[in-house]
Amino acid sequence: MIRRTVLLPLVAGVLLATAGPAHATGYRYWSFWDRTGTTWTYATQGPSTAVPSDGAVQGFRFAVSEDSSDATKPRGPASFTGICADTPAREGRKRVALVLDFGRATDAPSGETPPAARTECASVPQDATTAEALASVADPLRYSTNALLCAVSGYPETGCGEPVAEHAEKGNAEKGNGAKRSASGSGPSVGLFAGLTAIVVLGAAAVWQTRRRGNAP
Repeated sequence: MIRRTVLLPLVAGVLLATAGPAHATGYRYWSFWDRTGTTWTYATQGPSTAVPSDGAVQGFRFAVSEDSSDATKPRGPASFTGICADTPAREGRKRVALVLDFGRATDAPSGETPPAARTECASVPQDATTAEALASVADPLRYSTNALLCAVSGYPETGCGEPVAEHAEKGNAEKGNGAKRSASGSGPSVGLFAGLTAIVVLGAAAVWQTRRRGNAP
């Protein structure tokens, strides 16, 4: 017979090893994206240094995210021809399609309501940066002292990249990058099931070993 003094530490050890954190810290900020075909990619430059080409599609999304791999993509239509259909091409200028997603009410700072998402076609000089294109259609903008984009069209009124202690996991369809751990701790993880399976296997092995010893001459 397996003693409880053997199994209980084993159970506790596996549970501790497989249990993930109950909550994760996120940051409330505007993320910046590039569009290629039908795919959004997190921008490798900031809007103040990026210089888009004519016909580019770029997006901004306000949300609570842990980091760039966790950032939530802009929603809605993102076709250059659709967004810039009513903006004619002009010599010496370029057109940049911008998708502005102000996020969900659950990600908004306390007391603020996110505006409806919208698209804009910025017609700007050929050497204009994304920040200049954005300023031409979505003023007022607000930046932090280290050039972090804090507000688009005045939203949000306050705050800039502040930490949010309890960052609830967003739905897989909105994130678009597969299932991740449950930051809210609302359901069992794959690791927990794997740990319980390990307990059963190790327990069965211990029973077999005890019986073998009992039958030994």
